[in-house]
Amino acid sequence: MLWRRKLLVPLAALALALSASTGAGTAVAAPDTPVAATDFGAPGPYATAVEVGAITTLYYPRDIADSDRRHPVIVWGNGTGGVPLVYRELLLHWAGQGFIVAAANTPQSNLGISMRAGIDLLTGRNADPGSVFFDRVDLEHIGASGHSQGGAAAIVVGADPRIDAILPIQPGPLANINAVHVPALLLAGQQDSIVFPALVRAFYHAADHIPALYGELRGADHFTVVGDPGPFAAPTTAWFRAHLMGDQEARAQFFGPGCGICADTATWSDVRRNSLALSLPATTP
Repeated sequence: MLWRRKLLVPLAALALALSASTGAGTAVAAPDTPVAATDFGAPGPYATAVEVGAITTLYYPRDIADSDRRHPVIVWGNGTGGVPLVYRELLLHWAGQGFIVAAANTPQSNLGISMRAGIDLLTGRNADPGSVFFDRVDLEHIGASGHSQGGAAAIVVGADPRIDAILPIQPGPLANINAVHVPALLLAGQQDSIVFPALVRAFYHAADHIPALYGELRGADHFTVVGDPGPFAAPTTAWFRAHLMGDQEARAQFFGPGCGICADTATWSDVRRNSLALSLPATTP
């Protein structure tokens, strides 16, 4: 596929460039983005740690073993030719917000097999008294996300009954959203010349059986999310805080008449909500 060939070389080169960096960077919202009462693009309260495994790289709150709560999970799929290192800043940002991120190491993630393996890994770790994750993984709240080919994989994994919400970022075309059973936030880049916004909108239009939102980030190209994720940090964090943590302020960014992203024309060039998304309230009991 042409989109795969275009993406392979730049992502592989970027991974090599980023491999020299060992600092745990944090993502911030775009400078011209209005700051809500809670800035979801700001660093979270948790120091973070990384564990690189054969199939899965884990990003998680460093002191999770001493945590007084269970932490929800996000499974991640890379773009073609990419590895978790390419998206390190975004994945660390989520970990700093209290999520456990299970990032598939594969550069060919479309089938979602390695993403599901991340759930299996954490299920085992959660039951292992010798693990730092023992009884600290919230397996009742799991989201799926990814970029490009990994965005398509997030749609594929959205059919898994263990998944509670999906967030495909500029997803490639090899997925069928009809099998997804959970709310979806589909993100596109206004200037994306690899996965054109129209391709992402096609997924949105097909998702008439689930609450679905389409968000097109103003000025973003296909690689805006890699390295410093910039404008992608805040909405992705808010989406998962809403669906996996029950954060009511985050939920109001997407649902109800005061929909935060709907009013933020500095960040978004296009925001759409289907009828099922429009029917959901800004707050839940």
